[in-house]
Amino acid sequence: MSQPKYSIVVPVYNRPNEVDELLQSLTEQNYKDFEIVIVEDGSSEPCEEIVKKYSQSLAIQYHTKENTGPGTTRNYGAVKSQGEFIIFFDSDCIIPKNYISEVDYELSVKPVDAFGGPDRAHESFTPTQKAINYSMTSFFTTGGIRGGKERLDKFYPRSFNMGISRKVFDETKGFSTLRFGEDIDFSIRILKAGFSTRLFPNAFVYHKRRTDFRKFYRQVYNSGIARINLNILHPKSLKLVHLLPSAFVVAMTVFVICGFFCPYSLLVPITYSILILSNSLILTRSFKVATLSIAAAWVQLYGYGLGFMHAVWHRIILKRSIFNAFENNFYN
Repeated sequence: MSQPKYSIVVPVYNRPNEVDELLQSLTEQNYKDFEIVIVEDGSSEPCEEIVKKYSQSLAIQYHTKENTGPGTTRNYGAVKSQGEFIIFFDSDCIIPKNYISEVDYELSVKPVDAFGGPDRAHESFTPTQKAINYSMTSFFTTGGIRGGKERLDKFYPRSFNMGISRKVFDETKGFSTLRFGEDIDFSIRILKAGFSTRLFPNAFVYHKRRTDFRKFYRQVYNSGIARINLNILHPKSLKLVHLLPSAFVVAMTVFVICGFFCPYSLLVPITYSILILSNSLILTRSFKVATLSIAAAWVQLYGYGLGFMHAVWHRIILKRSIFNAFENNFYN
């Protein structure tokens, strides 16, 4: 087989069913010049049999290694890959059939060194997964910074949907050993090295994220911690928008406590919840998803905000070393 233009690299940890869905979606791509590199990161439930099922219809490499985390596992796959461009997906993604053709079109119109696209909720997702997807992309929770629109600020590709040129990987050496925030760290280093980045708005993926609110809380809590770790590694990378979840936690906690003495104080959290319900209902057209979106929004903002404040206390005030609260549960 000749050298492919694109190499798709996927780190996997105990996710054979997700890999099955991902590979099935890749068989339906209308652009065929790509290979897939699956790297098992110390899994106790390997997906080798799933990979074999698709070995006749897709060009797939399958590798296993000891568990070292997602970033270094992506690097392992990138070294094994052969494509001119390397595209990273998470194993819990489903890829629309025109994804690679959209990437190829964008690169032909205006070449760029690194790129990425947004994520959406697939119709097969559970109501909870759709609510989490809403929360992660809504203006009323993240300020829209994780949505699908180009911003005035520089674009930082995220590892669930991220592409880089071979030159970028060779010169930056890929992801760091961080288990959380490793993609933002990589994007910052890409920009510092003088490479260009751009959002491809139509190159979206369906990203399942976490399957319940407990796992979602763990994810966003560690994301809050990661933001402080990243600012220590890359001074001045912290923006005002990153402070807002902590401000939300403090303000809403005060309003709820004051509500015991002055019930009118509860109008603020109630109004915010109604705003989330209304906006999610408009976007998802599902009252159940909209109702769950209220819980997702509060879990996200409190999880991120508390993780952020925890890291400020431990890393900045007490000056302790880097840490992750739920490091052993990254994939859960």
